Amino acid sequence: MTTSAHRVDVQRQAGWLPQAQEDLESWLAGHRERVEARGEQVVLHPVLVEFQELIDGDPVVRMYMNQMIAQVPSAKPYSKRHLESVEQMMRLINEVLTMAPEFGPQRSMVATPLGAILDWTMGTPAGFAAFRDPRINAMLKKILTVWCEFLSSGDSLYVLNESPTGWKSPEAQRTVGIEQYEHDPQDEHWGFSSWNDFFTRRFKDGERPVASPGDDKVIVSACESTPYGISTDVKRQDRFWIKSQPYSLAEMLANDDAVDELVGGTVFQAFLSATNYHRWHSPVAGKIVRAFVIDGTYYSEADSEGKDAVEPTNSQSYLAHVAARAVIVIEADDPVIGLMAFVAVGMLEVSSCKIAPKVKPGYHVQKGEELGYFQFGGSTHCLVFRPGAIAEFGLAAIPQPHDPEAPLVLVRSRLATAKATA
Repeated sequence: MTTSAHRVDVQRQAGWLPQAQEDLESWLAGHRERVEARGEQVVLHPVLVEFQELIDGDPVVRMYMNQMIAQVPSAKPYSKRHLESVEQMMRLINEVLTMAPEFGPQRSMVATPLGAILDWTMGTPAGFAAFRDPRINAMLKKILTVWCEFLSSGDSLYVLNESPTGWKSPEAQRTVGIEQYEHDPQDEHWGFSSWNDFFTRRFKDGERPVASPGDDKVIVSACESTPYGISTDVKRQDRFWIKSQPYSLAEMLANDDAVDELVGGTVFQAFLSATNYHRWHSPVAGKIVRAFVIDGTYYSEADSEGKDAVEPTNSQSYLAHVAARAVIVIEADDPVIGLMAFVAVGMLEVSSCKIAPKVKPGYHVQKGEELGYFQFGGSTHCLVFRPGAIAEFGLAAIPQPHDPEAPLVLVRSRLATAKATA
């Protein structure tokens, strides 16, 4: 039976959107004012023109898009409606395509501006349907690709400045812990070539040593992340869309052959925060069996969460089955661990999962070696182990329910220990 006793009830814990509703509304009001000040003469980006043509030409898509805006409640917790029409939504998104996220205090920063614009719509009945529609998701992928191109360009470096909203401000430097990362203090932009280059920054050598590098029984953390859930006796297929969001291996792993060995095993899930490290590292030493990316949804949330679905971290297990994600299957050197899987899951606009070029079938990866990264930020990830592999999880890996200050599990630190024998 799947257990979820350690599942954490998080409320905007990861820092991608403000914890306080009024801070989110304040950002939305300011963004709307900027767009309105530019006037109606602003030309939409071609990708948004294409999206508008889809909406105008497909009655079902048009219905979804209009209804999800109309269904946003006018009562609490929403004090003011900031999204009133599809046309307005297009203009708000258009503005983001040439914006990079600015720094803000940890509890009030808007690190995912597209998610902020769409936030309220994701928790409506029409929004649940819209963001599962393959036609809408195809357009969202195109929009995110355009934005990612900007974030990968030198034009996005403007936010690496020393103003209060710049990533070089004293508060931002303390929050990020920039001294731990490779950067050039003498360079105007710390030696980074773009926003994405800054956001996928690497630790300096020695900052995150690999725990017990010579002991294959010690499994290390794949990401710098906050524990979310540990489930045992996971099923081949389960109703991942219900309130408890049980893991369903066939869907999570896209029916990969590894599912057969992993049924009845254990899933560990943890989420990455906005200002932390966003690269993935192998939890074990072993041979890469398969590595692939699955196209999926981008803003779909679990409707079983009700009004709480507008907070994406509440839908993490659901997203592991439907969101855009990368799957890396590894045959561990330790025979008790054997076949295991790492799943990097995109949430909101954090959906570009980049597997390292060397991570291909047959490649032998060392414990703690880099596997890939989330382009623009971080999200959530799962480690899937077969039955009988895990003896115990380390104390730091156990989720702490209702603790907004729950500590991170440092990447490449000890996460779990494998059993001595199967």
